[in-house]
Amino acid sequence: MSLFHRSSGKKGSYEIDMVNGPLLGKIVRFAVPLGLSGILQLLFNAADIVVVGKFAGSTALAAVGSTSSLINLIVNLFIGLSIGANVLVARCYGAGQKKDLKEAVHTAITASLVCGAVLVVIGVTLARSLLFLMGSPPKVIDQAALYMRIFFLGMPVNMLYNFGAAVLRAVGDTKRPLYFLLISGVVNVILNLFFVIVCHLGVAGVAIATVVSQVISAVLVILCLMKSDGPYRLEFKSLGVKKDKLLQMVKIGLPAGIQGAIFSISNVLIQSSINSFGDIAMAGSAAAANIEGFVYTGMNAFYQAALSFTGQNLGAGKPSRVKKIMVFCLLLVSGCGLVLGVGAYLLGRPLLGIYSSDAQVIEYGLERLAVICALYFLCGVMDVMVGMLRGMGYSIVPMIVSIVGVCGFRVGWIYTVFSLNRSLFVLYLSYPVSWVITGGFHLICYFFLCRKVLRPKIRMEKQAVSREGAGL
Repeated sequence: MSLFHRSSGKKGSYEIDMVNGPLLGKIVRFAVPLGLSGILQLLFNAADIVVVGKFAGSTALAAVGSTSSLINLIVNLFIGLSIGANVLVARCYGAGQKKDLKEAVHTAITASLVCGAVLVVIGVTLARSLLFLMGSPPKVIDQAALYMRIFFLGMPVNMLYNFGAAVLRAVGDTKRPLYFLLISGVVNVILNLFFVIVCHLGVAGVAIATVVSQVISAVLVILCLMKSDGPYRLEFKSLGVKKDKLLQMVKIGLPAGIQGAIFSISNVLIQSSINSFGDIAMAGSAAAANIEGFVYTGMNAFYQAALSFTGQNLGAGKPSRVKKIMVFCLLLVSGCGLVLGVGAYLLGRPLLGIYSSDAQVIEYGLERLAVICALYFLCGVMDVMVGMLRGMGYSIVPMIVSIVGVCGFRVGWIYTVFSLNRSLFVLYLSYPVSWVITGGFHLICYFFLCRKVLRPKIRMEKQAVSREGAGL
């Protein structure tokens, strides 16, 4: 079977039937390719950091690494809309609403292009000013601004990939995005080495390599959607915005985007605090954060599973399966987080050595891994509960809880606990404490909504099954 096609009739080999049969194996089948896809996507930035750290020096390493929280701050608001697209497409697909599904897909792809264009303007024009406000040291800011400007020129294709991949995830296809990222990831690494070692372009070289690789992954995803014979097939003549579909995406996606953006604000404040310890501490933190990213993306696959499986089952009128989805996702994300997080901490010294040979950089990185990475499973638990709530169609509630429990708490921590004891250990401690508090409140919200919303739907589902069994 072609990489771009699937068989007609029954669900194709790339799709997963989320609404019938056992759940555990299907959640794993969904999450593993998705987790590997996320790891490959992280390799784009990891390759940037490794290459500049080894061949362009610690200043270039600090420049590239210190931009991540600021880039996330700007981009996350728009990435949130792809979450709205995922939930809407999953609902329509689970309910078998072909017309609504087609409109949702084309509205999502059109919205991605608009978001990408807006991000180009924001990133290119404001890069240096935002880095200055973040407190980037003078020796770092020029290179960091150059990296950001080139990176943001690739935002239209970045958004196309994210929205297109969201559509594929919504129908249970996580394999093909993995294949596409594998291809683009190999290209990215090769171009990184060529531009930095051969062409001596430094941070500009790794930024250009990342954009080129993103172009490749976006083109492959769009070709996949265009060549599909399923109801989510993409046709350029049908591109446009359906107001009702856009509003539904915004209803779910905008709160998620706002939450992501405000999360990033707290991370920017933390990054600013890290910056105050100097460029060596910045480099160590950047390397450790990159390692943490691999752990996070492995766990995030189960957040995506909770989102898509919950959305499809509610769309198909099977709310009784939602509780099982939550239990399986929580168990799987906890196991994944503990194995990867503790493993990354225990192997921290050789892993950090990949990024830098500077002993001080490695020691600073180990300090961060000890506090954050070993306890990262708590973040995974928190995120799965957010995925459950959003899959149920509630995005404002987790947004408010997360803003207060994570962002508000961390900001307060910086100006109170950290200000009284200015050490990196105390600063990093704000992460696990905020995960415990926020995850607990998300769980309370889930049980409240379960009692108010899911239980009546489950009773209706049982009555419908009973009538069907009685032949009524």
